Amino acid sequence: MIRKRSLMRRTAVVAAAGAAALVLAACGGSGGDGGSAGHGGHAATAPSSAPSSASASASASASQGQHNAADVAFAKGMIPHHRQAVEMADLAPGRARSAEVKKLAADIKKAQDPEIRTLSGWLTSWGEDVPAEGAMDHSTHDMSGMGGMGGIMTAEEMTGLENASGKAFDTAFTELMIKHHEGAVEMARTEQADGAHGPARKMAGEIIDSQSAEIEQMNALLGKD
Repeated sequence: MIRKRSLMRRTAVVAAAGAAALVLAACGGSGGDGGSAGHGGHAATAPSSAPSSASASASASASQGQHNAADVAFAKGMIPHHRQAVEMADLAPGRARSAEVKKLAADIKKAQDPEIRTLSGWLTSWGEDVPAEGAMDHSTHDMSGMGGMGGIMTAEEMTGLENASGKAFDTAFTELMIKHHEGAVEMARTEQADGAHGPARKMAGEIIDSQSAEIEQMNALLGKD
């Protein structure tokens, strides 16, 4: 009888110690490793992730809404820059001999016309003036803060292109557009480095990708002659 009671006491002590150990382990697991394990690990993660997501979303909205001087300079510089590229592209259908040059010109116009509208919309929403149509002086256009002249053609270069046709036009158009695109890529890199407006920096990345690819294409076209 005495042995039985002693045995029962021992069993109770062991069970109590085991239960205490389990409680301590569970509490330690939920606090010591950041809630990644232990009891209620999933429950702990859900509430903490919700505010985090909301905070990230609010941060993203703020990033998309804010802009700085670099964003304004990018938009004000890229609008006349794109307009000139479209002006050059408009010459190709009646002057180019190469079907590839004609297609390239059409692709340039198709890509840059919508970007001009987007850039103009940003400036208007920021309370800034949109550069006037035809106000650009090809020989003295100020691209300060956007990589100097940014590949802008001079009045003489534009006149020469207008007066060319056939193979001469194809060569002049390709050479001048390479320089023009290189300027745009530099402007876009400046925006990516210094700009704050999310959509503007995204457009800059797209300009870098598309115009770098077109530069390679045009270099290949020149290599065929």
